[in-house]
Amino acid sequence: MIETIEFVIGTVSNTASYLRLWALSLAHSQLAGVFLEYGLKTPWKPETSIAVVIIGTFLGWFGFMTVSFGVLMVMDVLECFLHTLRLHWVEFQNKFFQGAGYLYIPFSFKAVFKKEMARQ
Repeated sequence: MIETIEFVIGTVSNTASYLRLWALSLAHSQLAGVFLEYGLKTPWKPETSIAVVIIGTFLGWFGFMTVSFGVLMVMDVLECFLHTLRLHWVEFQNKFFQGAGYLYIPFSFKAVFKKEMARQ
């Protein structure tokens, strides 16, 4: 019974974890669209001369690219970090950790050498 409850909770947790990553990916996509819409398209009105539009677009492109690249790269790095954290924590812990009551003893060279010296 307890294992069934743990399985259901783990399934819900994994689904929520993937949904969080999916939401971050969607936010990334929408933010890129907003940057494009308000960064390059909106400032130019139809009555503006073509020379002003060309020069303004050329100059505005650098600011647009700097802000877009900075914000979107931070979001990409955050997305990769969260995905790696999710894989290491959620997937690894769900697959291998049973909590069977065995005392965890970390590996220590000092303990191995001490045991080896006692054996001799």
